[in-house]
Amino acid sequence: PEETARAIRALDEHWNGAGHPDGMKGEEIPLLARICGLAQTVEVFYTAYGPVGAEEIARKRRGEWFDPDLVDVFVAEARMGELWEALGEPDLARSVSLMEPADRVIMAAPEWLDLTAHAFARIIDAKSPFTFRHSEGVARAAAKIAEHVGLPEGAVRDLKRAGLLRDIGKLGISNRILDKPGPLTEDEFERVKRHPGLTCEVLTRAAPFRGIAEMAANHHEKLDGSGYHRGITGEHLAQPDRILAVADVFDALSQNRPYREAMPMEKVLEIIDEESGEKLSPESVGALMDLVSKGEL
Repeated sequence: PEETARAIRALDEHWNGAGHPDGMKGEEIPLLARICGLAQTVEVFYTAYGPVGAEEIARKRRGEWFDPDLVDVFVAEARMGELWEALGEPDLARSVSLMEPADRVIMAAPEWLDLTAHAFARIIDAKSPFTFRHSEGVARAAAKIAEHVGLPEGAVRDLKRAGLLRDIGKLGISNRILDKPGPLTEDEFERVKRHPGLTCEVLTRAAPFRGIAEMAANHHEKLDGSGYHRGITGEHLAQPDRILAVADVFDALSQNRPYREAMPMEKVLEIIDEESGEKLSPESVGALMDLVSKGEL
């Protein structure tokens, strides 16, 4: 709906007008955006610092980032305690999903599903400045490799969608971890390793993308079983899974990260070649090398 679209666009607007993308201020900002903007910040600080930290940040940014009236309502609700009990519910995701409207059958042409996947990819990649257009890059590389090795059109299309959506689980990982400029702690890396599983959960619940859920979730798996999130070996990885893993490594190494600069193409290909056979599919790596040498990637 238009109201929802307007709210999503205005999610990072601030009450004092210092937000983006449009510099809206006060009640110019849609109410739904004001509510969600406060909620997302509160959730991050609650996860990191507990109820005290969540309430403190809301009060600190009252009248600057957030609608003062909404902050007052939040603080009043928070002090009653029921809000924190609800957030601590063991099956919170299921409880939220039950709030959705009753199922409706919507017939969507393949082109519309492609547009939907592209739209979600932009949302996914907008979570961090270090993943700008990463999903688009992975999807493009995966589709090129798939075409090069002769996969049929339908399989190429599925693989491209999986490339666009494979990191949707990262929306559930804190930016404090994703954007950390130094090495991750063991606990932080364990949190990052959860994202393929979250991706599988999300896509399994979306009927049009249910068929690519496992493929999308396998993009960090390795032939020798050293990958994640399940640590499965090559015999359990289908050809599209193997292609997606190579495409993901290729695009990731080619991009800036919080802890390093983007690598030159020569170094990217050297690393991928070293992992060929043990961790990455030789067939997919060979196709990638051929495409790069021809200037098609």
